[in-house]
Parts: sequence; structure tokens; C-alpha cells
Amino acid sequence: MNLKSPLKTVINSKRCVQDIDRGYISHFIDGQYIAPDFNGKEPDQAVFFQNINPATRERLFYVPRGQQTDINRAVLAAKKAFEQGPWPKMSMQERCNILHRVSELILDNLDTLAEAETLDSGKPIQESKTGDIPRSAANFSFFAAFASTLAEECYTVSAMERHIAVREPLGVVGLITPWNLPLYLASWKIAPCLAMGNTCVLKPAEWTPWTATLLAELMNEAGVPRGVFNVVHGFGAGESGEALTRHPDVKAISFTGETGTGKAIMKAAADTLKKVSFELGGKGATVLFEDADLEQAMPHVIRAAFRNQGEICLAGSRLFVQRGVYENVCQQLKSMAEAIQVGDPTQMETQMGALVHPEHLEKVAKYLDLANDPQSNGKLLTGGKVIAEKIPGCFVEPTVVIDLAPDDRLAQEEIFGPVLAVIPFDSESELIEGVNSAVYGLSASIWSRDVNRCHRVSSSIRTGMVWVNCWFARDLRTPFGGQKDSGIGREGGRYSLDFFSEAKTIATRYYGVS
Repeated sequence: MNLKSPLKTVINSKRCVQDIDRGYISHFIDGQYIAPDFNGKEPDQAVFFQNINPATRERLFYVPRGQQTDINRAVLAAKKAFEQGPWPKMSMQERCNILHRVSELILDNLDTLAEAETLDSGKPIQESKTGDIPRSAANFSFFAAFASTLAEECYTVSAMERHIAVREPLGVVGLITPWNLPLYLASWKIAPCLAMGNTCVLKPAEWTPWTATLLAELMNEAGVPRGVFNVVHGFGAGESGEALTRHPDVKAISFTGETGTGKAIMKAAADTLKKVSFELGGKGATVLFEDADLEQAMPHVIRAAFRNQGEICLAGSRLFVQRGVYENVCQQLKSMAEAIQVGDPTQMETQMGALVHPEHLEKVAKYLDLANDPQSNGKLLTGGKVIAEKIPGCFVEPTVVIDLAPDDRLAQEEIFGPVLAVIPFDSESELIEGVNSAVYGLSASIWSRDVNRCHRVSSSIRTGMVWVNCWFARDLRTPFGGQKDSGIGREGGRYSLDFFSEAKTIATRYYGVS
């Protein structure tokens, strides 16, 4: 696999390519890449860390380990760009025109960005090419179009008094993004943040820093002014992530990631009263009633459980099956899971790639041990092993465990891997209790031909999103987010624009009007 030639021929990024040729990537601050100084020596692990290809465990490059000083520099650049630069003073349409250009450049460089995403994260290249990268472009184009329609609210008391509600930018915003959908979820935050006139500092996940670094060059090419968009790499607690959440000049934090990290960020942000928006963990429930159209449903059940190696917050990792079709469904699950092609993520025929990192593989492997333990509840239907012949890559088998109870660990804890917990149920009330037993409340998918039942159940379960006879259907205008331990706030459409702005009311009385 040639990691460099596509970057040279597709991305107009001479400086970024030079850095990669030298074996590292850089922070991006105030419109330029900040080159580390190795002094001719092997990078110091206290200052740099290795980014690996999870399919081979080979080093891709070194990444700077951002600290307080790096965050200070990035926030200062963003603050200067906000207070002195043209970005917040531009009209909404001018900013949105630039964001449309970013979208175009992402599509122009789709193959390169998809390759980088796959090498960085282990996801299949066909998912990167047909899903992640096109959706990243769509996020920019959507918010550019949607934000340009934003209108002020005007309330007329009389001919002599009017109240106008306006939205104004916050200032510098911190964006902290996860490793499972790196560019897609970064763009989901960057686009509305910038559309509303803010500047930002992005701290991408340390395991997947590549596409955020490439995006910075595209921002420059699209005409985003210096300092408006900044990228600082590194870790969370005690380092760049925590420094960003505590910085007094950062007015808001938008975070997608693990629930425990969200709680830590909320504590760190409290001293400076930052706005926070969190999309956190999930343990999505797929529900198959006896009258479900299984021919339609089963491909979605498999996709919900195993797409992106199960590393999706919206994954349908719990499957509730009504007793009348339970045996039939289990038979189909076994054959369909075993048919999934696991292998080299760079090959288009691969359907499931590598887990993102050896540390994450260790976590998932512990749940595989639980699935294989004869003293545990449930029965291993298929899978359950790390794929030994693909070591040192981080590959595991698609795994299905049946006959579980709703309160079993495999049915309660977020594994974030290709492990499907299957739970039988008899009654509608039993089903609702089982779905609601989880501490998470992000999403659920209900399959039934009975529209009244679908309405009752979707109204009774405590999740932020419910799909009826579908999974992962999205309209970017609708609110995205979860209840309980799955998050705080909503993103999407007007919800994103509201979060990335401050409301102000201007009341005017006129004199001399008869």
C-alpha cells in the first residue's frame, strides 16, 4: 500500500505531504502546519506518539503530543481571528459560500481522504468511499445551505414597539471528536460552528488524526481565513484535551465520545461556565416483533450490528426478538454473520475491517472471553474469537450471543465492537422494560407491520431517536442525540445552529409614530 503517492497527486498540500514524507504530521494553527523539531533524532515519546495502521500494527507516522502551550497558541489564534479577522463580520452567505467550497474540495479528494481514513481507522475502504467521506462533504453543503436560510424572529407589540431575537456567534469553540467516524463527525461539528461565525480549535481523537490534518489544507484552499480553523493533536486527561476544556477563552465544547470522558469534560468546563453538547455512549436496541417482515429486516439487523466493526454509537448491539420467530431469526443470524467478509480494509470486497487500535482490541477481547465462558449466561452462536491468522492486525470475528437476559453484561455494557447480544421476549410490556433497562438511551429500531404497536413502543422507550422499519435513516434537519447516559443536548439542523450561537433580544420603541 502506497500511503504517499495519492496525497502528492490529489491533495494540493505540499507542506502536509512534506511532513508525511518525513514521517510525521503536525498541528495546524493560525493557517499553517507547525513543524516539530526532531534535531535529527528519533522522536521523543514524551512529545510525540505513534499513529498505527490497525490492520497491520505498522507505524503510519508520528503525531505531536499536544499540551497546554499548544492549546494556548491555537486558542490565541482563534481568538484573534474572531476579534480582528473578517470571518464573523462576513455575511452569512459569504461564509456559507466558503463552506460549499470546502464540500466540493472534499469530494474532489474523495479517494485520498477515503484511503487515509481506512489506513488510520481500519474501516473497509468501501465504507470510507461510499459513506464517511461523501457524508462529510454533505455535512458542509447541508449546513451551508441550511444556515443561509436562518431568519431573525420579530415580535411586534404595536406600531411603536418591536422585539427582535437574533443569533450571534459565541467566539472560540472547542470541538473534540471520536475515532470511529473521524472526518464525518468532525465535519458534523465544524460546519455549523463556522457557519454561525465562530472560530474553532479541533482536537481529533489520538488514534485517528490523519483526515483532520488533511482537512486543514482544504480549509486553506477554500478560503477560510487564518486562525478560524485550528487542529491540535494529542490526548485528553492532563494534556491537550483537558487544556482545551478548561481554557477561559473557549466559550463552548462540543464533544462526541465515551460517557466517562463526557462527565470529565463537564466537570472541567464548569469553572468557566462553558456551553456543552455531548453525544456519548450507546447500546442501541433492535426489536423484531413476530409480525416483522424478516426479509426486509434481517439485512438491517446485520448491518446495524456489524457495520464499521460495530464501532458506531448507533449500532444495534442488542437484538430483542419475540418468541414466535426467535428460532428462525437465530438461524438466519448465524448464516448471515458467518458470511461477512472480514479482511484487508483496503480491498473493496471487504465488509468488515480491523478494530481501530490494539488497546480497543484488548477491551473487546475481554467481552469475547465472557461470551465464551460456559458459566456466563447466554450461548455463543457464532464467532467469539480474535482472528489469529490476521495477527498482528486487530481483527475479530463477527460474534452473536443468544439466550441472554436484558440485565446480562453483554446486553448492558457498551462493547463498541462486532458483538451482538440477542434477547428473547414474549410481551410488549416485557420488551419495553428490557429496552429501558440500559443506562444508555441513544437509539432504537422497531420492526413490525402493526403501526399502532410501533407508535406505542416508540413512545414508551427512552431513547433520543427511534427508527420504525428502518435503521440509520437520517434527515440532517432533525435533532440527533440521546437520553440518560447517552448525552446532553441535540445536534442537527436548527439545534446545531442554536448551540453554536448566543441568543440576543433587541427591543426597540419608536417615537413620533401615530
